[in-house]
Amino acid sequence: MLAALRRRLSRSAASPSPPGGAAQHVPASDTAPPSSSETTGAARSGGRRWVGTAARTAAFCAAVLGLLVGLGFAQRADWLPTVAPLAVAAAEDARYICPMMCTPPLAEPGRCPVCGMELKKLEDDGGDGVSVTLDPAARRLAGIGTAEVTREVLTREIRTVGELAFDEGRDATIAAYVDGRLERLFADYVGVPVKEGDDLAVLYSPDLYTAQREYLSARGALASGAAADAELSRQLAVAARDKLIELGMTADQIEALRERGTAETRLRIRSPLGGTVVEKLKTEGQYVARGEPILKIADLSAVWLMLELFPEDAAAVRFATKVRATLRSLPGEEFVGRAAFIDPTVDPETRTVGVRVEMLNPDGRLRPGDLAAAVVETLAVPPPPGEPVYDPELAMKYVSPMHPQIVRDEPGECPVCGMDLVPASELGFAESRTADRSVLTVPRDAVLRAGSNSVVYVETDPGRFELRTVELGPTAKGRTVVVSGLEAGETVATGGNFLIDSQMQLAGNPSLIDPTRAKPLEEPADGPMSLPNGPAVVVADETGAALDALFAAYFQVQTALAADEPPPAGAIAALSDAADRLDAADLAAAADQVAVVERHVPELATDDLDAARVAFKPLSHAVLRLSAAMRGPESAGALTQFHCPMGPGGGSDWLEPGRLARDEMRNPYMGAAMLKCGSKVREIAAAESPAGPGNAGPN
Repeated sequence: MLAALRRRLSRSAASPSPPGGAAQHVPASDTAPPSSSETTGAARSGGRRWVGTAARTAAFCAAVLGLLVGLGFAQRADWLPTVAPLAVAAAEDARYICPMMCTPPLAEPGRCPVCGMELKKLEDDGGDGVSVTLDPAARRLAGIGTAEVTREVLTREIRTVGELAFDEGRDATIAAYVDGRLERLFADYVGVPVKEGDDLAVLYSPDLYTAQREYLSARGALASGAAADAELSRQLAVAARDKLIELGMTADQIEALRERGTAETRLRIRSPLGGTVVEKLKTEGQYVARGEPILKIADLSAVWLMLELFPEDAAAVRFATKVRATLRSLPGEEFVGRAAFIDPTVDPETRTVGVRVEMLNPDGRLRPGDLAAAVVETLAVPPPPGEPVYDPELAMKYVSPMHPQIVRDEPGECPVCGMDLVPASELGFAESRTADRSVLTVPRDAVLRAGSNSVVYVETDPGRFELRTVELGPTAKGRTVVVSGLEAGETVATGGNFLIDSQMQLAGNPSLIDPTRAKPLEEPADGPMSLPNGPAVVVADETGAALDALFAAYFQVQTALAADEPPPAGAIAALSDAADRLDAADLAAAADQVAVVERHVPELATDDLDAARVAFKPLSHAVLRLSAAMRGPESAGALTQFHCPMGPGGGSDWLEPGRLARDEMRNPYMGAAMLKCGSKVREIAAAESPAGPGNAGPN
């Protein structure tokens, strides 16, 4: 109807009539002028036609307006269906999606109205909505690789460039002690090596000659004087001798003067240390005044490497941190030093922090002024301030507090500065691997990032990949630290991640773009620990003895806590010693559990029972896992696992010797308050025949 009205209006507008009616052109010669009566009639007739046309047009417009108003009212009242410009489907009918996610899912196939790509049909794979399953052929075609989530001590390398400089604590300036003239310089060029006590120069000095005469005179008066004047003569002789020392004479030179008995006008200046002449400030024949420098000697057996680090990098460096350096002049060789000083301030111009590294140079190949490429190796996740770190080269050692390159097995004095050597533990280094600072890591390419979202795909079953949101730490050496979201031993995808993510998008599952629906990492249950069902392997030799000592010390700690007593110091020491022996045995099946024991043994040394029980829980769980894997000959008998649901932090397990019933247990987590709280889980058996250390569990 609207179309008909529009056509009618267009025809009316195409052929309008003037107010006087349809006029025809008539030649003036063929038409006579109208009379007045005819003119008046024609005007009246034209006026009536114009009024009629206007009335009809107004009526038509009013009808059109009324129709439009009626249609709008009907649409608002939902009497008419709403027509959408695009065929966007409802959620249950949306089966076609753009591969680039340009638009919402559509109901009809075709091309994306934004990017023009062919829409893909959503396939219902019958999954759980949070994962996808790929068959082996598709997996090989997509090039999907996997890697295991591991716990390791991750280090990072800070690379920078520094300059070699003189060790300012090992150099000396040779100056004139008395006015005089340099008659000869034995060290007459820069670079000449000298030894301690070598003659450097000959100085002519009348003042020194006069002082020698005074000394000899006082000595003569002391030798021939009366008893009454002996004390005064002795004091004069001592004063004259001290004056010679102040003028630069050494003790042996004074002794030679006393034996010779005659004064000399010339003094030989000797070197107070061995080293190399690095600066010549005077020449032969020059007059020098008291205090003027003549030569500068440096001991090049050690040099400094001066580094400039950004503040965030310098924060990870501590005293005695190892630094590796290479020189372009000595390709293929690496020199090792340790940080001796970290500047406490930031340079306001360069915004860097100065780090001084001490490097030993026994053969003199390191030349001050040379440039070096340095690598500072630090932990990727530095420990909190005051927490120790483990360095195998410094564990159980004694270190100079001023020269970290001086490391000894026994206490003593520093040969450079004379200070007493201190235990490395006082400088922030752990004595065992307890403070290894291991973290969970995955390969860097296993993580997908978009804005604030970071996800990985975990292979929960062969070919089945599940999205997992993770919180990340720093990245170093191709691996990324995972703060939360994963557990050690899980398998993650390292190749084809984006293909897996696109498959998740096509399936309508959570993906990198919207990971909020991803399945979170399940918290461990509070129930009893799950242990392998097979018998433990019995290990002989020294490793078996260490296992027996470990279990025996553990049972002492368990008994003390059950009796509401602090763990005995002897048991703690035995636990630590046994863990160190097992650590040295390098058993692959026990490495993780031994590391847990080493980490928590120091925490047992406290009179606070609550704190001791909190530390006992992870240690006890590690011993439980160890008991299910291997035993020693004396601990090969049956052991019983018990579980308490009210232990610290939820469910807690412990181990007791023998085949015990539930009413025989002694709860170390609750003590006398609830000594019998808990349940018997199982008896852990061991194999009858002992095995050698090499067969102790799978590698």
